[in-house]
Amino acid sequence: MNNPLTFYKNRKTELEKEAVKLKKRLTNLAVFRASVFIGTAFLIYLSFGKYLDVFIILFLSVLLFSFLVIKYLNIKKEKAIVDAKIEINKTEIKVLKRDFHHLETGSEFVKPLHYYSNDIDLFGVGSFFQYINRTTTNNGKIALAKVLTENNTDDILEKQNAIKELSKKVDWRQHFSALASLVTVKNKTNFITKWILNYKPVLPKYLAKVQIGFSLISLLLIGLVSFGVFSFTYLTILFFIGLFSTVKFIKKTNLLYTETDKARETFKQYHQLLKEIEAEKFISKNLLEKQEVIQSENKKASLIFKEFSKILDAFDNRNNIIIAVLGNGLFLWEIANACRVEKWIFNYKHTVEKWFEVVAYFDAQNSLANFKFNHSKFVFPELSSEKEIIQSTNLGHPLLDAKKRIDNDFTINDAHFFIVTGANMAGKSTFLRTVSLSIVMANCGLPVCAESFQYQPIKLITSMRTTDSLTEDESYFYSELKRLKFIVDEIKNEDYFIILDEILKGTNSKDKAIGSKKFVEKLTKSKSTGIIATHDVSLCALEKEFSEIENYYFDAEISNNELHFDYTLKTGVCKNMNASFLLKKMNIV
Repeated sequence: MNNPLTFYKNRKTELEKEAVKLKKRLTNLAVFRASVFIGTAFLIYLSFGKYLDVFIILFLSVLLFSFLVIKYLNIKKEKAIVDAKIEINKTEIKVLKRDFHHLETGSEFVKPLHYYSNDIDLFGVGSFFQYINRTTTNNGKIALAKVLTENNTDDILEKQNAIKELSKKVDWRQHFSALASLVTVKNKTNFITKWILNYKPVLPKYLAKVQIGFSLISLLLIGLVSFGVFSFTYLTILFFIGLFSTVKFIKKTNLLYTETDKARETFKQYHQLLKEIEAEKFISKNLLEKQEVIQSENKKASLIFKEFSKILDAFDNRNNIIIAVLGNGLFLWEIANACRVEKWIFNYKHTVEKWFEVVAYFDAQNSLANFKFNHSKFVFPELSSEKEIIQSTNLGHPLLDAKKRIDNDFTINDAHFFIVTGANMAGKSTFLRTVSLSIVMANCGLPVCAESFQYQPIKLITSMRTTDSLTEDESYFYSELKRLKFIVDEIKNEDYFIILDEILKGTNSKDKAIGSKKFVEKLTKSKSTGIIATHDVSLCALEKEFSEIENYYFDAEISNNELHFDYTLKTGVCKNMNASFLLKKMNIV
């Protein structure tokens, strides 16, 4: 296969050609329809007075015109899907050129108290989420955020297999996304699910049978009146009985309509997506398990959702004045649709939530698979049971420009800590986020930005961006202490990879040095693993006291009155600091 950028450009060109053809067909159909209309009018004019001929011409013209309208609508939908796919490929071309800041940021998923989401640019402008998110449903977006934040180390290989399989199904993924994008859904499915699960019937059970009986009587009476057996008065009386019966239950049906109207577009969107999932062949365990969930009833989930979508569309026709009057007067149309809604809810309320979750799962997995497809040079982590927690070569940050990015070899053993020192802007924080993100990606089943990556699956916990809280009347220092306490409590029960950036920043230098040293000693004795970045070189003395501690640094050199960084991780302690130089260089002092 071509490289991703070439692939998307070729796909975009092919789709644009197809869109031009479809547009031409739509134009031709529009012209043909107009010709049929004009031709019909002309033939009726020629046949005026010959009622049989006029009836035949009208009948045939209506059939032909209806066929052309249906054909036009089908092609219009086909073109809409093609146009959506064109936009999908345009987006991928932009993203591969590092233009992705117009996409959703996912900032609503940042949780300051989470294990790491507030620290490693997982969400927000320029974040990893913004870079990889291609979800087209609200639930899919939430599911993707959950995958990135759940800190789950189970079934890594199965996660990898699902992503590998889906990454090859580019056509299927793009068609899935294109279909979903054609329907705008305002309400999240958890609202709909909650409403369906808690719904209590408001109409008597006998009403559905009454409606059927009333409709049959109406049809019979219409026939008898047409043949002159009964007078029109009887039909008029029945008509007003129907309207009165509808009005009697109008408050209850109005309430039901208000609730179902919020769900109508969602079911219209989801029945198409379920159909795509049902029709595709999968081989990986995770994908097959999800597919089986929507095959648990006596008929396909897509058909069940489509059925409900049609019921809701019919219910929405209550706003049509002809249906509202004639439909209710003769066939109790409003009551009939309300009964159908309640019957559907009763039959399928137990499984709706699971089906929504399946669509959300595939929507989220499509984003992960798309990331894999776009980064064919990234490697899937190999699970290891050796002493190394991580053993990698040329590990880099996936969001940095590959042409400018400096990668580092990185190996750390179980229950070891690296103390990393370095000058300002030398690369410490980027390195911490690189390691953090590689662990998150590995736990999600994603390939990482490295030539090789072996690791023991481990959960991540960080403290890099502690902030004060005016609303909770907390100082910066107290907020940081709470974060460190959270970390200490968590590592009592489970193994974590800990990443800290400049601990105890909110106190004086002497107090900070003493406190930091004691805290690092505590972490070392806990048999945890991790990295601590600091400007306090006194912490580096701990390497002599603990065999589990190693010193590393990022360097900066001043040459010809200019700073130079190589962004390379080196063994030892940093000797060159640059704060004073920068203050002078920028004419601050």
